[in-house]
Amino acid sequence: MQSTTTLSATTQRYIVLEEKYGAHNYHPLPVVLDRGEGVFVWDVEGRRYYDFLSGYSAVNQGHCHPAIIKALIDQSTKLTLTSRAFHSNLLGEYEKYITTFFGYDKVLPMNTGVEGGETAIKLARRWGYTVKGIAENQAKIIFAEGNFWGRTMAAISSSTDPSSYHNFGPFMPGFELIPYNDLVALEKAFQNKNVAAFMFEPIQGEAGVVVPDEGYLTGIRNLCTEYNVLMIADEIQTGLARTGKMLACDHENVRPDILILGKALSGGVLPVSAVLCDDKIMMTIKPGEHGSTYGGNPLACAVAVAALRVLKEERMTENAAAMGELLRKEIRKLNSPFITLVRGKGLLNAIVLKHANPEAAWDFCLTLKENGLLAKPTHGDKIRFAPPLIITKEQLMECVHIINKSLQSLG
Repeated sequence: MQSTTTLSATTQRYIVLEEKYGAHNYHPLPVVLDRGEGVFVWDVEGRRYYDFLSGYSAVNQGHCHPAIIKALIDQSTKLTLTSRAFHSNLLGEYEKYITTFFGYDKVLPMNTGVEGGETAIKLARRWGYTVKGIAENQAKIIFAEGNFWGRTMAAISSSTDPSSYHNFGPFMPGFELIPYNDLVALEKAFQNKNVAAFMFEPIQGEAGVVVPDEGYLTGIRNLCTEYNVLMIADEIQTGLARTGKMLACDHENVRPDILILGKALSGGVLPVSAVLCDDKIMMTIKPGEHGSTYGGNPLACAVAVAALRVLKEERMTENAAAMGELLRKEIRKLNSPFITLVRGKGLLNAIVLKHANPEAAWDFCLTLKENGLLAKPTHGDKIRFAPPLIITKEQLMECVHIINKSLQSLG
């Protein structure tokens, strides 16, 4: 199958501007978005689409949720930034709200998800030296193969994806990789007394929504406790109701030692991330040893509280669980010869395509776009289906119809 898309002069003009003046570090679909509301986005031509990527799960609450936008506007007229050189009237309120919400002693606010990951690693190393007693500069952090938590030097130092790390070395020392979903390999890694932490995604998102075996999370928790290693859960994409629980770790009722949140913590309004842990870990870092100009700014605090309230008050966790189950069931019922696997939890889902054309997944997404649904391939043959958590049954069934219609073009 070869999908071709005829672009209007207006759409083409915007794309040419990006190609001429911007770095070529993304390969977006040929659509130029102009507006969003709820589960929908509109392009500059006025065409409406279902958004099945949700800003990589940053827009769990739906585009431009009124309560989140109101918090943004109200606070933006009063105070947006003080930096942490001074106190603000919202920081403590936000810190109390989010630590109570998730049941931790302390939060360290940052901006982007990758900053959250960097912060968690710094905390784990400091804890390893000052609490566990690891010799200076000997601490090791274990990661799972297939992970993705960003593009900083530390993040790519833990990556197994050549597109992330090739020709960007040398890399961060003290990182080791083991297979994902492998408790035997994890316990073997823990034999090294210098291991401070294991950082992992409860479900690997960028890898194609790889769901581990039942009991994997419980096994991680038990091994971390037994070997005195910190359990760091990267819930930047899987957290905040996306998988049908407030946290993906909640599916097995396990509590990480360090929890990293981001993306939907602002409902897609601005970069907000958070690292949560208890005093025994957080209080190892002293004034001047970590920080961020924008981390914990008043605008972010107001928005994050609103974003969390919306998730709970509008029961988005429950809707994600129900709609995700329905989506997987209905896609499987299509019995398409081109879909070899449907997997996911809640509304974090993926299909794996099988086709002689190596560009089939990309072409399929172009066809989905033409039919009114936006999704994007990852790692060649995998396509994520992750709409905002407010999607209704009627809307979801319309999306299944679009998916089915688009699959016909693969033949």
